[in-house]
Amino acid sequence: MNQIRILIVDDHPVVREGLAGMLSGQPNFDVAGEAKDGVEAVALDGSLQPDVVLMDLRMPGMDGVSAIQAIREKRPSANILVLTTYDSDADIVRAIEAGATGYLLKDTPREELFRAIQSAARGESVLAPAVAARLMTRMRAPAQENLSAREIEALQLVAKGYSNKEIGKALHISTATVKTHLIHIYGKLGVDDRTAAVTMALERGILRLDR
Repeated sequence: MNQIRILIVDDHPVVREGLAGMLSGQPNFDVAGEAKDGVEAVALDGSLQPDVVLMDLRMPGMDGVSAIQAIREKRPSANILVLTTYDSDADIVRAIEAGATGYLLKDTPREELFRAIQSAARGESVLAPAVAARLMTRMRAPAQENLSAREIEALQLVAKGYSNKEIGKALHISTATVKTHLIHIYGKLGVDDRTAAVTMALERGILRLDR
């Protein structure tokens, strides 16, 4: 059986070392490289062409979602398996829309992680049970109640205290478009203002505050 070449992407050295040690101990896995952020991940993916990229989401500089998009643009066949501690709708939707092959949480048992990497190497979608449940709940909800990925992005910035002008600049949209997004968000969440929207989104798990 050919070895599966893996690129590990995580901004925490201890996590990278732990994953590398664990995966290197498996006869069918080869840790081809390690990256500490999205920029390094994109560069290494281009030079190493790994079978699977294990991608963290929250990293300084270029985050995981941006790295997934950049890698898939350059190498559409890339198999990128998200491995993160975050399971909010915002994180899951953005990662999958960016082109992630699968989405696992860092508390996944090692044997499940090994199987997921093997599945991802074959191009098969892999989702942690908790993530699959969140997506099913999202799909079953009436369409008019689900926030779009763009609306979630805007609401994340609202939660960080950004003004409409700042949100527009960050998302490269006009202030008028930001206001339209907010109106739609209020309607879908059944609230009347920014604070209530953020509170409701946190309660529903649509957003999660950075730890």
